[in-house]
Amino acid sequence: MPATLCTAVLGKIREQIDRTEHLIGLLPAGGLAWTPPDGGWPVSLQLGHLLECLAGFCAVLAAAHPEPLAHFRQLRDWPVNQSCDAAEALRRIAAYRAAIEEGFALLDDADLERSLPTVFVPQGEPLLTLLLGNLEHLINHKHQLFACLKLMGVAVSTRDLYQFRGGA
Repeated sequence: MPATLCTAVLGKIREQIDRTEHLIGLLPAGGLAWTPPDGGWPVSLQLGHLLECLAGFCAVLAAAHPEPLAHFRQLRDWPVNQSCDAAEALRRIAAYRAAIEEGFALLDDADLERSLPTVFVPQGEPLLTLLLGNLEHLINHKHQLFACLKLMGVAVSTRDLYQFRGGA
């Protein structure tokens, strides 16, 4: 993957995975059962949904290169959108991260323009659009976990949410 744009997209995905893992590491004892006051998902289910966010990247990458990534089909059998504890979430995130790295190793910048059919858009959308949609999905649910930590009284700040660059 000696591709400038692919490298940049993968870099942003890595950052979001890193920050997600960091936030999971801040969960207090008993935090998995905590439910937001608005009646949303308990944190344990949010962790399971974060796994779905990462599985989405793998599905897109497998669609982009179906033959060399045929083994990604097994990822579809992994449970998502169900409660899990922090240790399981972190273990599975590491596995999805490895698969994402493997998939990106096959991409070049020209692939980002290729149109791939999806369940939602049968006529297809550019690979870049699909990757960015999955990135948006991950970022939104990472922020949801951040908000829950704040509501639980965990001292989190912007530095827990974003990777800062430069000297500041």
